[in-house]
Amino acid sequence: MATNDAPPRWDRRMQQRLAHGEAAALGELYDRFASLVHGLAHRVLGDEPAADALTCDVFAHIWEHPDAYDPHEGPMRSWVAALTHRLAVQRLRTTETAALARGGEGTTEDLERRVHRASAAARADYIVQSMPTPLRAALERAYFQRRDYRQAAADLGITEDEARRRLRLGLQLLSTAHHTGLSGVPPEHGGAR
Repeated sequence: MATNDAPPRWDRRMQQRLAHGEAAALGELYDRFASLVHGLAHRVLGDEPAADALTCDVFAHIWEHPDAYDPHEGPMRSWVAALTHRLAVQRLRTTETAALARGGEGTTEDLERRVHRASAAARADYIVQSMPTPLRAALERAYFQRRDYRQAAADLGITEDEARRRLRLGLQLLSTAHHTGLSGVPPEHGGAR
């Protein structure tokens, strides 16, 4: 996701502050992204205490490796989400593999299916949270309120063509949740790229 544009000022400044060991920067980062991190971790792990622990691990990793984020490769929000995703999938694989080794039910194929489902669900959640508000509003009308494009257009005060366009774009974005762009491979020590 590299771009030629200059990274957003907040992302660049936050990375610099973290690299200088500014504890207040970590607090600010936590305030901004803790709910995102916890939500993604919970979606993958399906367990509140495990999500709490992973949230702490993600922010500890960021504190210990502030240079792992490169503002020129994309927004910090996306990087934090990708780091969370990778660490959560790694944790899920580790705990589920240990359960299988202790004689738990299932096979390694079942484990991989569970990991894939949890991973795709977490990506879908992130995509919905990150998509532009007009697209999300159209999808919410169609999915949660069971409105067709005509009803969604009336609800949103837009043309029917615009409602169809927003629904199509929103669904196209959601369809990428099953792609393996964010792999379940854990990051290298010290990096998350």
